[in-house]
Amino acid sequence: MSLSLVVGVDGSESCLQAVDWAVDEAARHGLPLRLVYASRWERYEGGLPFFDSGRRPSGEILAERIAASATERATLRNPDVNACGEALAEDTVTALLAESREAFAVVTGSHGRGELAGSLLGSVSLTVAARAVCPVVVVRGGEQNREGAFGRVVLAVGDPAEGSAAARFAFREARARNAEVQAVRTWLCPAERHAGQTLFAHEATTLLYEEEATSILDEVLDQVERQHHETTCHRDVVEGRAHRVLLDMSERADLLVVGALRRPDHTGLQLGRVSHAVLHHCACPVAVVPEHL
Repeated sequence: MSLSLVVGVDGSESCLQAVDWAVDEAARHGLPLRLVYASRWERYEGGLPFFDSGRRPSGEILAERIAASATERATLRNPDVNACGEALAEDTVTALLAESREAFAVVTGSHGRGELAGSLLGSVSLTVAARAVCPVVVVRGGEQNREGAFGRVVLAVGDPAEGSAAARFAFREARARNAEVQAVRTWLCPAERHAGQTLFAHEATTLLYEEEATSILDEVLDQVERQHHETTCHRDVVEGRAHRVLLDMSERADLLVVGALRRPDHTGLQLGRVSHAVLHHCACPVAVVPEHL
């Protein structure tokens, strides 16, 4: 049975952008699309008199309308994509995490209906990205980035332990988009390492850090690149803070892919500082790809 691409919907503008992006993604990969609206409406309306009068609660009606509206939007964007909507009487995070167990990926917008307009990233998107079993794509950024105008998938290469799944996802995305991969590993020599050094010693120290970054990049990419030899991959070793480098690159990217370790003995949010930064500020959609230990 084919996995579905799952989209969390809530009727917000951010959600509509996520639906549009997900329709295009489903078409690229030949996937069915599942649009899920989850709300604990019965918690607030379960004790009201109309429950005994045969009338349906307004929360249930609203939920079904939102799911149906998202499905209609998806069908209008691409009638060839098999899209279905469902309203679930469940906490949103709980529902999407459950969906992630049997999904190709979970897609969310960057803000929900209940989020403040000035907030950087909705709490639902952040929590799902930090705990889901499958990749999570948070759709954000400008229209050109969301529409895939740049033909570039940026892969952030961090710790080798979290890099394999993310690399495979990035290459698969690039192939489906007929795009190239730009794999980047950053390095930064601590300031205290420079203190009291001669110019020659300083250059030797920075070269050591740069060579280590290159080695990590090669370790993560060599096998994956051989498996996807038809996809062009540019390897970049860049001096600088990782989140700043990635945010700059995201301005001319269709997708930024980062890895995230999932430890079975850890139940909290499992995202590093770099992932947090790009999820809040990135100029293009962000895919968080779990690496299960």
